[in-house]
Amino acid sequence: MSTSTVELTKDNFDEIVSGSNFVLIDFWASWCGPCRMFAPVYERSAERHQDLIFAKVDTEAQPELAAAFDIQSIPTLMIVREDIAVFAQPGALPEEALEDVIGQARALDMDSVRADIAAAENGEATKEQPAGGAQAADGHG
Repeated sequence: MSTSTVELTKDNFDEIVSGSNFVLIDFWASWCGPCRMFAPVYERSAERHQDLIFAKVDTEAQPELAAAFDIQSIPTLMIVREDIAVFAQPGALPEEALEDVIGQARALDMDSVRADIAAAENGEATKEQPAGGAQAADGHG
């Protein structure tokens, strides 16, 4: 592994991910063929985007992290911005697709993302209330 990527473990995960505004995480394993094919693509991208944190989680060595993120297949790429997972997709991305995903994640308005999450959480809370409470909340329209 080059110096452009960071190995995440259960011991350093919170410190690195919570302490950074933009982290890409590659969930991988040494026995995984597609993971080995994706590794050089990921490394080249890390060298191009040195302002971002490129991290790797060895799912064999860190099963708790893989379980915590419900990783079903590898490789899986996850992007975390300001402690919010904004992208997660299994499969080895081609270089152009990885660059496109990074560009889209960079362009996100995180205030808008947080507002969307809050609205979704509020919407779920409303559905869980008794029908009378939901009707009272809707009565102003």
